[in-house]
Amino acid sequence: MIATGLILTSLFTLGLSKPVARTLRLHEARSTVPTGFSQVGSADADTVLNLRLGLVSSSADKLVETLYDVSTPSSANYGQHLSRSEAAALLAPSFETLQAVNAWLDENDITASTISPGGDWLSISIPVSQANEMLDADFSVFTHEATGAQSVRTLQYSIPTDLVGHLQLVHPTTTFTQPTSPRFPLNAKLYSGSKEQKRQSACGSDVDPACLQELYGIPTTAATNPDPIVVTGYDNQYPDPSDMSNFLSKYRTDINSSTTWTIVELDGGSYDPTNPGDEADLDVQYTVGLATGVPVYFISVGESTSDGVFGFLDTANYVLSNLSDAYVMTTSYGSNENEISADVFSKLCDAYASLGTAGISVLFASGDGGVSGSQSSSCTDFVPTFPSGCPYVTSVGATTGTSPETAADFSSGGFSNVYPTPSFQSSDVSAFISGLGTTYSGLYNASGRGFPDVSTQGENFLIGYDGDIYTVDGTSCSSPTFASVVALLNDELLSAGKSRLGWLNPWLYENADAFNDVTSGDNPGCSTNGFTATTGWDPVTGLGTPNYSALKTAAGL
Repeated sequence: MIATGLILTSLFTLGLSKPVARTLRLHEARSTVPTGFSQVGSADADTVLNLRLGLVSSSADKLVETLYDVSTPSSANYGQHLSRSEAAALLAPSFETLQAVNAWLDENDITASTISPGGDWLSISIPVSQANEMLDADFSVFTHEATGAQSVRTLQYSIPTDLVGHLQLVHPTTTFTQPTSPRFPLNAKLYSGSKEQKRQSACGSDVDPACLQELYGIPTTAATNPDPIVVTGYDNQYPDPSDMSNFLSKYRTDINSSTTWTIVELDGGSYDPTNPGDEADLDVQYTVGLATGVPVYFISVGESTSDGVFGFLDTANYVLSNLSDAYVMTTSYGSNENEISADVFSKLCDAYASLGTAGISVLFASGDGGVSGSQSSSCTDFVPTFPSGCPYVTSVGATTGTSPETAADFSSGGFSNVYPTPSFQSSDVSAFISGLGTTYSGLYNASGRGFPDVSTQGENFLIGYDGDIYTVDGTSCSSPTFASVVALLNDELLSAGKSRLGWLNPWLYENADAFNDVTSGDNPGCSTNGFTATTGWDPVTGLGTPNYSALKTAAGL
């Protein structure tokens, strides 16, 4: 876990006073055990729970106001991003909140430590018996039926009434994420074709950097003022230098084949290049291979996180407080929105907003299950993915083919059930829903934040993997591709004495004509054909795919 202590003192030493009887109020609850889990029974009273307390940020409204102010092109303060410490301060709780929560912990003889740069997260360790009493909860053992993995959660909990408005949530409690890391179902297949025989131009039946450069006008010259791209890695996935060398020697012969990346280990993450992962290889190869001359940080996130959202929160906090030279972050992982409590999602989304105020562009793959979620599964109502429903991240969907491009049928897209339609896309979403009419009425939230925002190619990407060449499919291909475009635009902006792009979404939607509109294909799921790509924004391919030259013009270059 992260322990920065930038805003609060990092440790509360608390007395041995007798707990004061407090009136409790129900705070979060689930009516039933989530699908895919079964309840085994009550947890052992002596089992120690590592819990996080999410405190209400006193400047949450100012955080969002500032984010829009520095990220909206028509604003007088556009591009005037905050420092990282100023961005973190917008997450800080008030003195009154600290007093109230501290008093409650003091009464119960609990020691807490600060674990976020803004001071809005505390960590505590207490036995089940004490947690049940303090929170009027019933912490139980739940089994994930598909894997047999067990976790301790509760279907509901309460907090003291005088902490309402101060304590936003206790976590993990009612959040039931899958026990495995949030990996999308990337499909790796041993490559059996010949690039030279198949291709008349840079793009053929398979995709490599030359294809993407030709298709989107991505420059091949090296960046001159580059900021590193952050590539996040989970699920014990490691990139292999020999796989990178194999890839570069075949598909980017103008780049030194010994080019690698900087490893950052977080939450017990490690680095084992002798056990390469296809996802990790893909993500670093298409950032190094497309964003020519741009360094890469690979964050290996381990399994010793207790943030309850796969390490996403710890990663955001780490980038904000530690990687001062990084301004683009791409993540090819995610899950389903219904697995995450709304309060947890809100706190994580605030962390991404904080990154945006500091000028950091946060990109996520939209998922690979069409309208059925992060991956194809049985469903009735459409399943939005997590965290693409957060308006402060840029969600990237997938296309396939080149004459013309069409939506990849796995490209996840839809509408958040947590966040409403943000102002930057309200007219685009309204136009799409108006055209949709009553089709799928009741299966999706017509007033929700729409995703993805943009898309790129996502099928038949050639990668070096496990000593050979493979092809892979998924929005996992798309997010690092678009991140590379952003990094190269930032480089040109800095060279011209201009500000980085930062949070992208208001700028993207104000410059929709800088994208290649994708108007065919759909994303089936939940026993339907899903949504259909159409003129303008749609919840399959977003605004479309990048036109680098047009994006340069939109950025004032």
